[in-house]
Amino acid sequence: MKILFIHQNFPGQFKSLVPALIAAGHEVTALAIEGTEILGPRFIRYRPHRGTSPNIHPWVSDFETKVLRGEACATAAADLKAAGYQPDIIVGHPGWGEMLFLRDIWPSAPQLHFLEFYYAAQGSDVNFDPEFAQAQWQNGARVRTKNSGGLISLEQMDAGYSPTEWQRASYPAFARPKVEVVHDGINTDQLRPNPDASVTLAGRNLVLRPGMKVVTFINRNLEPYRGYHSFMRALPLMQQLAPDAFFVVVGRDGVSYGSKAPEGKTWKEIFLNEVSDRIDLTRVAFVGHIPYPTFAALMQVSAAHVYLTYPFVLSWSMLEAMACGAPIIGSATPPVQEVIEHGHNGLLVDFFDYEGLAHAVGEVLEHGQRYQGMRQSARQTVVDRYDLARVCLPRQQALIDRVAKMGHAN
Repeated sequence: MKILFIHQNFPGQFKSLVPALIAAGHEVTALAIEGTEILGPRFIRYRPHRGTSPNIHPWVSDFETKVLRGEACATAAADLKAAGYQPDIIVGHPGWGEMLFLRDIWPSAPQLHFLEFYYAAQGSDVNFDPEFAQAQWQNGARVRTKNSGGLISLEQMDAGYSPTEWQRASYPAFARPKVEVVHDGINTDQLRPNPDASVTLAGRNLVLRPGMKVVTFINRNLEPYRGYHSFMRALPLMQQLAPDAFFVVVGRDGVSYGSKAPEGKTWKEIFLNEVSDRIDLTRVAFVGHIPYPTFAALMQVSAAHVYLTYPFVLSWSMLEAMACGAPIIGSATPPVQEVIEHGHNGLLVDFFDYEGLAHAVGEVLEHGQRYQGMRQSARQTVVDRYDLARVCLPRQQALIDRVAKMGHAN
C-alpha cells in the first residue's frame, strides 16, 4: 500500500508508526517543512512562499498562516501527482493547515487525520488559569476563528483518531462518530523500572539513584500551561517537608503553548525569582533539555514525579514516567483524570493548590514503601492501555487498513 504522511515536523506523532508500516512492506512517503529524513528520497520538503501579511486582523492571522502552509503542501503534492504518484491513503496532522487542500489534488484518496485538540473558549485551556485569563468576549471570538482551519479539515477527512477520550471529546459533535481513540503508544519494553539506574548531574558531583528522595518535574518548556508556576510556588513548602530531598527540573526557557513571557523575560526566571528567597537552590537543579536516555533514567530514579497541566493535550512524559514506575502526583485536570485514579495509580491535586501539592509530594517521599503498590499499578495501567507494540501500533495499523479499504466517502 502507498501511504502518504503529512506532518510539518515529520515524523512527529508518527515516529513509531512509520517504521512499523515500512517493516510491514508498505511504501511510505512524507511531505514536511521540517523533520528527520528517515525515508531518504521519499521525504519531501516544502516551504510556504511568504509569511503572514503585516497589519492583518489578528483573529485572521492564524488562519492565513494555515492557508499558506496548506498551499505549500498542496503545491508539493501536485508535483508528486504530476510525477505519477497516487496514494492509497493520506495520514496526517491537520493542526498547522497542511491538510487543507489535499482533497483538491487527490479527490479519491481517503484521509485519516490525527486529531490532537480542538480549542474552546470555555471548559478547556483557554481562561482556565485566572492569573492569565482574558475573559472578554473578544477572546472567545479569537478562539472560534482559530478553529477555522480545523473545521475545514474535519469536513475533508474520512476518519480521525485522538490519543485520549477527552481530546476526542473536544471536537464538535458532528465529527466524533468518525473519530476513534488510539494513543500514540509508549514503549514499555524500553521504559520500565530499573533498580540499577543512575543519573549524574554535571557540575554538582552528585549521582542520583533509586531509593534517594528525588523529585522530578518535566516540561518541554517551563511555562504556565504545564504548571511550572504551581510547582515553583509549592517548592518552598516541599523543601520544608522534605529537607533531604533533591529537585530536578527539566525544560527549556521558551514557550510551547500559550502566551510568551513579558518582553525580555522568561517564565522560568519570573517564577524562580518569585520564590528564590524562600528556597534552597543547592537542592534544585535546572537541567534544561536532556537526552532521551537521561530522561528515562531520571524517571527510573524519581521518588515523586510531578505532572501538572491545564486541560489540554496529555504529554507523553506522564505516561512514560508511569511506565518507569515513578509515583505520579498529577493535577486533577482532564485528560490526567482519564489516566490517574487517585490513590490507585497516582495522586491527584488541584492545579492551584500549592500547599496540597507540597503535602502530597512530602507524603510520598516520607512513606515511599507505602506507595510501592501505586507505582506498580501506574506501570500496569500503561502496559494495559498504552503499550506501543501490543496495543497502540496494532490499532493504528488496523485503522489505516480499514480507512484505506473504505475509500473516500464524500
